[in-house]
Amino acid sequence: MKKEMKEILVGTVIGLLGGVLALVAPVRIAGSEKSEQVPVVNGEKSWTEFQSVAGKCKMQFPTIPEHVSEKMSIPEEGYEMSYDAYISASERESMFMLLIAQYPDFVDESYAQMSLETFLNGILTHNPTNQLIFADLSLVQGHEALDFFIRTGSVYFKGRAMMVKNSLYLMAMECEMQNYEEEHFNRFVNSFELLVLEGGITQ
Repeated sequence: MKKEMKEILVGTVIGLLGGVLALVAPVRIAGSEKSEQVPVVNGEKSWTEFQSVAGKCKMQFPTIPEHVSEKMSIPEEGYEMSYDAYISASERESMFMLLIAQYPDFVDESYAQMSLETFLNGILTHNPTNQLIFADLSLVQGHEALDFFIRTGSVYFKGRAMMVKNSLYLMAMECEMQNYEEEHFNRFVNSFELLVLEGGITQ
């Protein structure tokens, strides 16, 4: 595949996920996820450590998350992409989400920076009222990541997206401005951990 064509396809695939966030609510709730929940106590509140079998990772949520699973067919390009989302609500009406999107094999970490920037642009263009407060590239657990903060009216949407091979991990918190708690967001994203398989290989 020519490099120019491959880059166009990568941009198309990643950009599609920008609109996925709007689709999460109506899709079916999956009941077959085989994960473990372990209570984790930190001061006054107890969070839950949740392990995603599909995503080969674990992280903490304020409550046991609901699991949403969906496949998206891209007939124009002849492939499918799938995603799993884990959604949890806190007492202060903040929504926490881990979304894991599985892209075709030709999308990999060599396109990480472009993929993450295209993904963010997809979110911003999906709703014209979205205002980007900041976006910064960083390195998390050896993988390129993009931290971002978006405001839509009185709602904050703050998150971190990272590429691992051909999977995109999105960790995000959404809440009304008056309910925003920086320490809860930090606890959420910093608890993310890729699980190491036999041979020391993740994913």
